Amino acid sequence: MNRIESSTESRDNAGATCTDDAAWMADVFRENEIPLMGYATQLLRDRDRASDVVQDTFVRLCKQRRDRVQGRVRQWLFRVCRNRALDVLKKESRMKTLDDDNAPPQTSCEADPSERVEMAERYSAAQSLIGDLPPRQQEVIRLKVQGGLSYHEISELTGLSVSNVGFLLSTGLKAVRNRLAVTD
Repeated sequence: MNRIESSTESRDNAGATCTDDAAWMADVFRENEIPLMGYATQLLRDRDRASDVVQDTFVRLCKQRRDRVQGRVRQWLFRVCRNRALDVLKKESRMKTLDDDNAPPQTSCEADPSERVEMAERYSAAQSLIGDLPPRQQEVIRLKVQGGLSYHEISELTGLSVSNVGFLLSTGLKAVRNRLAVTD
């Protein structure tokens, strides 16, 4: 094979790699954007700040070599998202922020408003009850329910043992269920 053919073949392989990386990145984004948004929104209690954190998380992923994160990309994304959200909270704890509780509620165009109200009330009650749990239980519940992470992934992300994650999750959800049953 001559030098020109070898050079062309190398460029073709690099192009295939770039195309593969772009497709991989699109798949990662599609699969993880919504769970990351939910997780970041719960941590930050503000959808706009959460959106910024998630965007920054994906920008950081783009700067990583694929082989360094492949096979554990979901854990990597949640860890970076968590760290960025905590950085934002630390920074903002030094600044005075507006109270989001006074923000007007968003309206929906769903067909049955009574169902929406009932679901919103149950969701709000569950969120409130989750908010009353100890911070570690809150975090593992959010990572499991909103993030869709496995016990092992949560363990790696938080530094807790897998059995401790299971215990915290089980205890927290049982407490929320019991309290919801009392309010019904």
